[in-house]
Amino acid sequence: MSVTQILPQLIVPINLAIALTIAACLLFVFRRRKTAFLLVLIAASWVLAWSVPATSIYFGGLLEQRYPYLEATQNPDAQAIIVLGGHTGGNRHNWFEPLDRQRTTSRVDRAAELYHAHRAPLIIVSGAAHDGGTSEARGMALRLQQLGVPAHAIALEESSHTTRENALYTDEFLKELGIGDALLVTSALHMPRSMATFSRLHAQIIAAPVQPQITRPNTEGFSVWRPNWHTLNSSRSIIKEYLGLFVYWFRGWA
Repeated sequence: MSVTQILPQLIVPINLAIALTIAACLLFVFRRRKTAFLLVLIAASWVLAWSVPATSIYFGGLLEQRYPYLEATQNPDAQAIIVLGGHTGGNRHNWFEPLDRQRTTSRVDRAAELYHAHRAPLIIVSGAAHDGGTSEARGMALRLQQLGVPAHAIALEESSHTTRENALYTDEFLKELGIGDALLVTSALHMPRSMATFSRLHAQIIAAPVQPQITRPNTEGFSVWRPNWHTLNSSRSIIKEYLGLFVYWFRGWA
């Protein structure tokens, strides 16, 4: 497992808290009690902060609002629509509400809306098979056809495992097909890192994000200051994006 795979797992609130607590126990044994107490305090504070919806709404909102959501018909025309694989937040319409399969926020649904609004005549779906089975691209292509997009209007890129590879391999498609501009579809949370990466392509890339998911719901009794497990568990996606932005910037990929 590479460092870039380990870091996102380590910084997840619960994982980081466990690691810091173990370190604190070792320090306590060696009579470094003040340092041990500080590590425990940091661990508890990190978990508490990310279990509060206000933290996710603020830091997630900074990313989600970077590229505003527009109705399909309000997006500009382009030569293609690029859809990146992934299911941010389990496609929940709102992160702080139970999953309602009648109200999901899917990248594929967004791409189909743009296609049917005549924003572009071609959809490029990008994503490899992470478990050795059917690729994300092929799965998205099947879903698009169920949504009324004809097979001849769908192109598959099935080799990419990361956002950077999404950009590199999709760029080959764009050059081969002579495409000069494209709408990019991914979750609002993932869009800043995606645009930073895709902006290095030869074509003009236009953000067409899925509707934001990390917003305060209109649920009676909901409090942004009340800690809960679901918020803590979901926060890993926000942390991953900030870490991803830093790593991509550091490595010159964005």
